[in-house]
Amino acid sequence: MPRLRQVPRADAAPSVLPLYDLIFGGRDPVADPGTATGSPGDWWTVFAVVPDVFDHAVAGFALYRSGRRLLDPRLRELAMTRTGYARASRFVFSQHCKSCREVGIPEDKIAAIPSWATAGCFDEAERAVLAYTDDLVLGGGRVSDGTFDALRRHLSEEQILELTYITAMYDMHAVISRALRLEFDDVDEPITEVPGPAGPSGTPAGATPGFETA
Repeated sequence: MPRLRQVPRADAAPSVLPLYDLIFGGRDPVADPGTATGSPGDWWTVFAVVPDVFDHAVAGFALYRSGRRLLDPRLRELAMTRTGYARASRFVFSQHCKSCREVGIPEDKIAAIPSWATAGCFDEAERAVLAYTDDLVLGGGRVSDGTFDALRRHLSEEQILELTYITAMYDMHAVISRALRLEFDDVDEPITEVPGPAGPSGTPAGATPGFETA
């Protein structure tokens, strides 16, 4: 379950209701959850806790899909899908694998996004975008001159700014989804201690005989 409360249809702000209608039809998304892509839909119901934050986020979706964008949608979706993978957001990664198909990216490239650096299916422009995405997400914006020069060979300054803004926006969404345990990111922490077998009498389980443990 999400870490914050969800807003039922009856309590939703006026600006939220059109999106509830679009995504959930006439259903109450809290009492009867689920979206067309198979996610619970709790990203929407949790963001609705603060309506102007909800509105701001929705405006960001409209911005990146606007016909005014100069960036090739296929490059955009490669970056957004890689962002989900690099930030370990199953929700962002899964949703944008689907978006990759919508813009015509073939299955071999979608499957290779996690291992793009060693995959042979991407062209030079795609590799430059994926490398730049990794520098934005994994490097926290520490982009090498070599990576940026490669990007410049394929994208205009306007396209680079669009790519940077959209990628950073989806890095934020990935972080929020994980922090609040939304959608497919409602998962337990995978890095935990695995209990060792019971040791011999007097030896703590998991300890190595002959060595003191702290």
